[in-house]
Amino acid sequence: MKIGIVCYPTYGGSGVLATELGIGLSDKGYEVHFITYQKPVRLNAFHQNIYFHEVESVDYPLFEYAPYESALASKMVDVVKYEKLDILHVHYAIPHATVAFLAKKILAREGIHIPVITTLHGTDITLVGINKTFTPIIEFSIDASDGVTAVSNDLSRQTKENFNIKHDIRVIHNFINLNRFKKSNKDHFKKAIAPNGEKIIVHTSNFRPVKRVGDVIDVFRRITNVLPAKLLLIGDGPMRSELEERARKCPQFENIRFLGKQDAVEEILAISDLFLMPSEKESFGLAALEAMACEVPVISSNAGGIPEVNIHGITGYLSNIGDVDDMAKNALYLLENPEILQQFRQNAFRQAQKFDINNILPLYINYYEEMITGVKAKTLV
Repeated sequence: MKIGIVCYPTYGGSGVLATELGIGLSDKGYEVHFITYQKPVRLNAFHQNIYFHEVESVDYPLFEYAPYESALASKMVDVVKYEKLDILHVHYAIPHATVAFLAKKILAREGIHIPVITTLHGTDITLVGINKTFTPIIEFSIDASDGVTAVSNDLSRQTKENFNIKHDIRVIHNFINLNRFKKSNKDHFKKAIAPNGEKIIVHTSNFRPVKRVGDVIDVFRRITNVLPAKLLLIGDGPMRSELEERARKCPQFENIRFLGKQDAVEEILAISDLFLMPSEKESFGLAALEAMACEVPVISSNAGGIPEVNIHGITGYLSNIGDVDDMAKNALYLLENPEILQQFRQNAFRQAQKFDINNILPLYINYYEEMITGVKAKTLV
């Protein structure tokens, strides 16, 4: 099977999932073709069955902004035709599902009928999608897809509530590669970060307002009022400067480190005691799952699909959005009780095992085969 994957190639959850999915498929012997404007960040090693097709931007005086969608559609048509792809899997409703529909129609004129699967990831529905300007195009693009998946039950529910969608939505949860994300002995690294045995708290995100990273700092401040700790903030984004300024006003500023984007985030998670995720919206919580795979309990909000990953009172704790007092209380309960913390660590790992890529990958493969068979049947009628 030859699979085309269209995604945003950045550090966001959709790009991470799409890239890891492609790598997993290639490891199983499938041929994978990434079609996007730059090489995905997680695609940082050679894989025999993976190909990258760059969408080149068009610089023309008529356009204030280069028409990426048109360039992407043309590239998708080109790759499908000349690489003889069997299926296109696009991640994000805007603009990828819309562009895929256009490419499919162009290909059909030449007698090429390729199925398109659209995966909804979250902000394409919960943030961008609720802008009524985009409602007609989102509804049309989703219904025009041959197959539609969502990364959580909550996202599927929100899509159906917010849009007039006739298409069935298959829930296929995000996954984790346990060969990469796992607890490992990094004691030398831990001693360098916390030389006096301080607890290590970690948060990773793209530093957008929806992630409520300011709440992370507020929770950490409450923790350090009781016991010594270090806060590691991984990632970058539009709020970083504002958050750095806010952190400087914290009495424990010297114990807060902004680490920026990190490729080997699993090495940092391996030395961590707790992971904080106070998001206002979260379709699934992939960053939390990565932490749990490294045996790090999660203190989070109860937003979106997070409760499908972080089980309250078992793998961590859930609090109402913005309730930093409750989050701090739950964090301190675990940090001050080593035996309970250790049990939560084990529980977190067991929960993460349910989302092992080896459990989720066959669901995508079966769905691909189902869609390919369905489209072939339609063309024979």
